[in-house]
Amino acid sequence: MGVYERFVLPRLLALAMRHRELVPFRQRVGRAAAGRVLELGIGSGLNLGFYGSDVTSVVGVDPSPALLRMAEDRSRGASFPVELVEASSERLPLEDRSADIVVTTWTMCSVGDAVQALREARRVLRPGGALLFVEHGRAPDPRVRWWQDRLTPTWRRVAGGCHLNRKMDDLVLAAGFRLDDLRTGYVRGPRPLTFMYEGRARPR
Repeated sequence: MGVYERFVLPRLLALAMRHRELVPFRQRVGRAAAGRVLELGIGSGLNLGFYGSDVTSVVGVDPSPALLRMAEDRSRGASFPVELVEASSERLPLEDRSADIVVTTWTMCSVGDAVQALREARRVLRPGGALLFVEHGRAPDPRVRWWQDRLTPTWRRVAGGCHLNRKMDDLVLAAGFRLDDLRTGYVRGPRPLTFMYEGRARPR
């Protein structure tokens, strides 16, 4: 891993994820979360300030030590225990059925094997638990998809492995979930980057 990936990219990602267009999504996820929460790709910990009083603890997983250090700073103001773990979402160091809620926000675009990561999420969910997700991905408009497919190879190299063209609902279903709720649409910004999937899913 080079200097860009270790030091520059984490700071660029942390800055990009602070965009105000993303705040309403974080608010809705935070209100819906309860109990012991596992957050995949916790990054710099931007969701921590949005979790409500129903959350009893958060385990945040991320492969980036630099982003976890930022999350640690934010965790000091939390009203619940926060455990930060350097790990890959495809191989979670958690026991089966150990989380009430799994949260993933703008994470599955850059995971190497998104379906495997979501299968791990299903494994660690307790009976009755749910996956809450917000992700950007494949758009319904043919011209936007054309740009997403052509930009992704270059975009991945500069944006930490981020894919612009992953269809999030298909990935969730392929991992063994059923969709209880799904909302999609564009937010402001370049259309190849801004088609959002927001939903709730439970293990089948």
